Amino acid sequence: MTDMGEDKSSGAANPFMPSPDDVQHWTSVMGRAQQMMLDYVLGQANQRNSAAANLFDPASWLQNPTTQLWAEQSTKMWEQGAAFWASLATLQPSLTPDADARQDKRFADPDWTTNPVFALIRQTYGLLAEQLLATTRNMQGIDEQARAKLEFAAKNMAEALSPSNLAITNPEVIKRAVETRGESLLKGLGHMLSDLSRGQLSHVDPDAFEVGVNIATTPGKVIHETDLYQLIQYDPATKDVFAVPLVIFPPWINRFYILDLNPQKSFVKWATEQGLTVFMVSWKSADASMSEIVWDDYVSAQVDAIDTVRDLLDVPHVHTIGYCVAGTTLAATLAMLAARGEADGVKSATFLTAQVDFELAGDLKLFVDDAYLALLQQLSAPGYLDGRYMAATFNSLRGRDLIWNYVVNNYLLGNDYPPFDLLYWNGDTTNLPAKWHRQYLTELYRDNRMVIPNSLSVCGTPIDLRKIATPAYIQAGREDHIAPAASVWRMMHHLSGPRTFLLAGSGHIAGVVNPPAAGKYQYWTGDNDAVTLDDFIAGATETKGSWWPHWAGWIAAQDDKKVPAKGARIPGKGRRKAIEDAPGRYVKQR
Repeated sequence: MTDMGEDKSSGAANPFMPSPDDVQHWTSVMGRAQQMMLDYVLGQANQRNSAAANLFDPASWLQNPTTQLWAEQSTKMWEQGAAFWASLATLQPSLTPDADARQDKRFADPDWTTNPVFALIRQTYGLLAEQLLATTRNMQGIDEQARAKLEFAAKNMAEALSPSNLAITNPEVIKRAVETRGESLLKGLGHMLSDLSRGQLSHVDPDAFEVGVNIATTPGKVIHETDLYQLIQYDPATKDVFAVPLVIFPPWINRFYILDLNPQKSFVKWATEQGLTVFMVSWKSADASMSEIVWDDYVSAQVDAIDTVRDLLDVPHVHTIGYCVAGTTLAATLAMLAARGEADGVKSATFLTAQVDFELAGDLKLFVDDAYLALLQQLSAPGYLDGRYMAATFNSLRGRDLIWNYVVNNYLLGNDYPPFDLLYWNGDTTNLPAKWHRQYLTELYRDNRMVIPNSLSVCGTPIDLRKIATPAYIQAGREDHIAPAASVWRMMHHLSGPRTFLLAGSGHIAGVVNPPAAGKYQYWTGDNDAVTLDDFIAGATETKGSWWPHWAGWIAAQDDKKVPAKGARIPGKGRRKAIEDAPGRYVKQR
């Protein structure tokens, strides 16, 4: 094993160690760091809530018999791993570079394979992580739900314990600190303290974008609003437009402008260029006044938006899009309208990564047990759930990419934040009505009642998905970790009308926001009568690039009649006068 201080064969100074000339500068850095931390502590003193710590008290978790068993097994594993590490260090084995190490972005620095010290750390971590996961999977006497929870916890623990996450065991961080004489660590500390003040991990410079200025810029007007949503009508981009307009329902878990990031990525702008009259719902971020909001209110809002557009343009029906939870709600809306004999108001329904059958809903089902629901109730005491908690939950599903990657880059390396609009959107959280959020988790995710005919009622009407005869376009992302493709596919079995399924490359966001000009990813189409998703994939045809043109062709096939883009087709020129310019006030409220 090589000496960390000096290469004795050449007498060269080790690049990991600062030179004596830098000691004074390092002393200055340490002083400034101490002052930064002191300023942070003083600034937080009046805001600290001692009761908050009790929400995360691990005592009750450790008293669980299953957890105790897992802890005992894990302790044995760590003892074995420590003994293995010690034996390797004693033997000082010869090192063969691992060609696979570079494939893991965490260990891309050459020193992880060429420097014996860091190579040993990396290889030992890999062994321990594998043993941790194997121990969890091999535990006896627990049901599959408990096993899934423990596997999820073990995976997150393994990612958290990666040596790349610690300054002292990450060669890239050490070299950067030496090169910058500690300034990188000081800058990273500033990033960390800023995030702690915000109560949220930053993925991007929060000042890099401004909604309505360099993000969410497609021109339009707010032409209708309620206490729950604003309705935006966008300017037409063609001389003639399709007679049937399009109403988009984005999820209220996030801001609507995921579909209008910038002119190059905007689905909204692209849709207007295809000749569609586009309307967008912008949901209000919840506050204490919305404590009694439930699913019925969101269904009623969808019906209100549909009827408002039909009345404004004097058309019998509209096309609709429901994204994620808004797609789930759109299915409930359609089932309610069908039960009431009012389904003709919707010409077609497009479901983007939306679920109605939650049996295969993936890791998010781990967050619906009694303990988690009790925690949510405590966190939602004001009548709404702070969106930062939901953001943390979603980030934990991809902890390596959305948490630890940024801990290393922002805090340890002190890198500048990237000006990435998608990451800005991801951090622009919205608050959720507490009562409805709990209802959603229990009745849909936990109890899966939506697929049981007449088990649920909305607006006083029992719903049965089998009554939905509206033509449906169902899109799923092959790598979606929020709404797994197998779960989205289940919708094909619950609707009765014509159904077209499309499987897009990538995941929950990039699989949807994939403009044709980007030339990225691919999509698959196939037998819509296939029994299973695997059967569909086995016979599917792959097409390179964006799925958007395929969808546009499907929309045109529903009704290709066109009318001049004038009168009420111009925002503010019809019976609904412009309230304000797009993107409106609601999307800017926190």
